Parts: sequence; C-alpha cells; structure tokens
Amino acid sequence: MVNCRFTVAIHVLCLLAAQHPHALTSEFIAGSVNTNPVVIRRILGLLRKAGLVKSQPGVSGGWELLAKPDSMTLGGVYQIIRPGTVFAMHRQQPNVLCPVGRNIQRGLGAHYQKAQAAMEAELDRTTIADVLADVLATSK
Repeated sequence: MVNCRFTVAIHVLCLLAAQHPHALTSEFIAGSVNTNPVVIRRILGLLRKAGLVKSQPGVSGGWELLAKPDSMTLGGVYQIIRPGTVFAMHRQQPNVLCPVGRNIQRGLGAHYQKAQAAMEAELDRTTIADVLADVLATSK
C-alpha cells in the first residue's frame, strides 16, 4: 500500500507558505489537497509537534507557518511524517528451502539501505521554498 502522507505534508507546507501570513483552516487546506479535513488535521498535528506550524483558535483562526520555507527540508519533513521505508521486503517469509528464497532478504537489504540513504540525502538538499518556487513557476 502506498502512503501519501509525506506528499500531503509537503502540499500543506507549500500552501501555508504561499498564503503566509494568512491563517488557513484545515477545511480550506483539505479543499486544496482534495481530502478529508481529518487527514489534514492529523498531519498538521505532527507538523505542530515538530514546531513547523501553529494553530490559532477562533473565528479568524486557522493554521500558520512558523518555520521559514527555506529552512525546512523535505528530508526533515520525511523524518517527521515517517511514511516508512520506500523499499519493503516480502510480507511473508520466503521459502527457506529455496536457495534464492532463503537468502534474498539478506542479499537485497544492503542495496535497499543504500538506495534509501541516497533518497534521503536528496530530500535533505531540497527545501519547501524550492518546491513552492517550482509549483508557482509551473502554475503560470
């Protein structure tokens, strides 16, 4: 099953950055993402716990960005959201009587770890400001 919480978190942060300093409701954000506001509130809760956003109660309240978009890396967001490893092993233990089945996870694991590390290094080089600039440039 593919987990899109990381993508939704980036969407939320870009939207908050684009609308800064205006506070946005979770319903407004959910409309942009095209998902349920509950999904947005769960992600915003994680981002708030990490100190990236804050909420203001009341009629004119909503969610605001606390961190600067150029200081938030996608790698940092990835660590907050924790969507899991990109590369997963078998759900069931492979057949230990098969020479490939018995060793596939050990043989593949190191390659997956290197690929995951390379992906995370790339995410660490990209900021929310970078993504927002790309998004706004392609929307013109």
